[in-house]
Amino acid sequence: MFTIITGSQFGDEGKGKVVDLLADKYDLIVRFQGGDNAGHTIIHAGEKFKLHIVPSGILAQPRLLIGPGVVMNPEILIREIEMLSENNIVITPERLGIDAKTSIIMPYHIQLDELGEATRSEKIGTTKRGIAYAYMDKIARDEVQLSDITDEKRFKKRVSEVLPQKKNLMRSLGKAPETDEKKWVNKYVGVGRKLKPYLTDVSHEVNDALSDGKKVLAEGAQGTYLDIIHGTQKYVTSSSTIAGSACTNIGIGPKRVTSVIGIVKAYITRVGEGPLPTELHGETGDRLRDRGGEYGTTTGRPRRCGWFDFPLLRKSVNLNGYTEIVLDVLTGLKPIKVCHAYKYKNKKFEYPPHETRVLAECTPEYTEFEGWDEEINCIRSYNDLPGNAKAYIEVSIPVTHVSVGPDRKEMIKKPSRVLHT
Repeated sequence: MFTIITGSQFGDEGKGKVVDLLADKYDLIVRFQGGDNAGHTIIHAGEKFKLHIVPSGILAQPRLLIGPGVVMNPEILIREIEMLSENNIVITPERLGIDAKTSIIMPYHIQLDELGEATRSEKIGTTKRGIAYAYMDKIARDEVQLSDITDEKRFKKRVSEVLPQKKNLMRSLGKAPETDEKKWVNKYVGVGRKLKPYLTDVSHEVNDALSDGKKVLAEGAQGTYLDIIHGTQKYVTSSSTIAGSACTNIGIGPKRVTSVIGIVKAYITRVGEGPLPTELHGETGDRLRDRGGEYGTTTGRPRRCGWFDFPLLRKSVNLNGYTEIVLDVLTGLKPIKVCHAYKYKNKKFEYPPHETRVLAECTPEYTEFEGWDEEINCIRSYNDLPGNAKAYIEVSIPVTHVSVGPDRKEMIKKPSRVLHT
């Protein structure tokens, strides 16, 4: 069995919690794209773990894998492993495997990311973690891979090949490059020694596991509308975030996929720039942000918040092929609005316009619900939910699970239904 989990919106939908909840049912959990620009928070027994690279199933027992489609800052990975160890969660090479072809984020990627954003006339809201420039090097065939930094001689040769052009690029952006790279080269050599025992062939491991009848869960980062191809260009990330990219980035055939789970928040949030048609400003937006704790795991930036957007979800279902949806609901908002369509120049859209500039100018049309005040995080049966909550949940989405709080136990199961649009 091969299951893919992706976010259906702009990220921060609660994927980490769902992966954590399902982890015990799987033999392998694989992170298949992105880098440390995406954060996920796991809450267990009152303890909060904020992770950026280590897959979310750390509290269960499956083997964790980081696939070759990920771009990885190795220093951050080491820090996460050490933080988990301090909390009695030991990550050994038997527990975690990292593909030898995983791209490494180098110091010059981070510097270039900062320079690139600073020189833009219109900001795109990058996290400045070097993600885009690491992916650029992958496409340009100039990447440094994990296997490179585990071999000192090969690593230094690789750096000598690519560093001159990076220095020239920095100069073109108005920054004098570092003249002494020896310090960070030696640091990366040390990190490479620590990570060498974790090297593996993720594609081989996953295909063998599936052939042996084992269960594999593929964990995506960020959300559908940050996808490099299908997202709201140019306000997107640098990798493909939709379900189909799991096959490419892990290295398995599409016939292996058995289910795709979409994570949906009952309101919508976005970090950084870009269109958000239902965005709330003023007191309602502030109340929603505070009630939902909507501050970025990676940046700490306040997330922009808006009412639920059905046109975006309809397209997300098509792009990902969801077989199940998990909806995260929130108490304490009265009334609640749901966008069921857009208006643009007297035309009605029930599906988002293809062009980002048009989406940015759309006016949402709403259906209003009463909302509810009752606390629901202790409820474990769908039938026990407040009537207004069930009315909101059932408005149009075939939901299979309802999340009623941040803890892994705060999840209600509904009968599964296949989605159609």
